[in-house]
Amino acid sequence: MALILIPILLPLLVGLWFWSRPLLSGTWRGSPAWFGWSAVLLLLGAGAGYLVGSLAGASLDPEEACHRAGQTYDRAYRRAHFEEYTRWFPLHDKCHAGYDLVPVWVNPVLVVLPVLALLCLARAVGLTVKRLRTGGKGTS
Repeated sequence: MALILIPILLPLLVGLWFWSRPLLSGTWRGSPAWFGWSAVLLLLGAGAGYLVGSLAGASLDPEEACHRAGQTYDRAYRRAHFEEYTRWFPLHDKCHAGYDLVPVWVNPVLVVLPVLALLCLARAVGLTVKRLRTGGKGTS
């Protein structure tokens, strides 16, 4: 397991280190690159959240996944709401009307993180335009 996690975590930790250095030095406010990389990290987080949500209760047998979660499986409910668990967004995989295998935090994360990424990209573009207009002299 450690052999699988090392190639994933090592680049993540190195990237996090380079991303956090401007935070520690206080230069992030005027750095278009920092906002650009923040947008990339936010989109990666949204992708990870989508992966967690889409694999919630990951089993070829939804009845088995519901029983593993300690819930009853309502076949009639799943048939009546077929389109609900086959959509791309919002993610749902309900065992019955009162229990969803997809964690509660997944769908809000899938909205908030891309919006924050868009705001970061807008700030990066704004800072770049400001630098180009001032001849690269302004950093704040």
